[in-house]
Amino acid sequence: MLRAALDTLYPPHCLTCDAAVTEPGTLCGLCWAETPFVTGLSCDKCSTPLPGDPAEAPLLCDDCRTTARPWSHARAPLIYGATARKLVLALKHGDRHDIATPAGRWMARVAAPLIRPDTLIAPVPLHRWRLFRRRFNQSALLAQAMACTLERPQCPDLLLRTRATTSQGGRTRLGRFENMQGAIAAHPRRAARIAGRHILLVDDVMTSGATLAAATEACFAAGADDVDVIILARVLREE
Repeated sequence: MLRAALDTLYPPHCLTCDAAVTEPGTLCGLCWAETPFVTGLSCDKCSTPLPGDPAEAPLLCDDCRTTARPWSHARAPLIYGATARKLVLALKHGDRHDIATPAGRWMARVAAPLIRPDTLIAPVPLHRWRLFRRRFNQSALLAQAMACTLERPQCPDLLLRTRATTSQGGRTRLGRFENMQGAIAAHPRRAARIAGRHILLVDDVMTSGATLAAATEACFAAGADDVDVIILARVLREE
């Protein structure tokens, strides 16, 4: 009854436009059609869509055949572009925390086959100064929403940024990996939670994979048994 009253006073709108929707935290039909969801066959290591039958999985894209990925599997519900780009930017820079819950559900759906009894969910960390300026870690919001949907434990400060890295934007692929070298480590007071466990790392976007690689290596350095990654949106390489 309370929900009905609230919907009457504040009718729910699409996550990315002003169109009315029947349920809060959903997309209207037009925005849904313009949202590039990952469907069909995709790369097992980065979630880039691949031609072929899903029954052929697991397969790797050309990029992942030549670039070492320290994690075991990667999944993403969206391709970064169109409506997906609007959602990511609104969550990250527009204080649209309401996007985290539905986005976390989409991420949980693709993560579900990777979940183990010992899975611990953790976000890729921000450096403390960037966290101070932004006031929140968007990856932590997504990790929390995922953990709630999957009913698995999560630790928002499992990892730390040990130094303030400069922006990855505009860097070459090699430059991105060099920029992140040794920049992430296990939190000294949380490292015991990593040892011998399956860690599911969460981030909003994957471009080169440099940040996720640094976070994965930090987990293995702390004794993780295995690491998988879940991202909200995969940026495709321009050919």
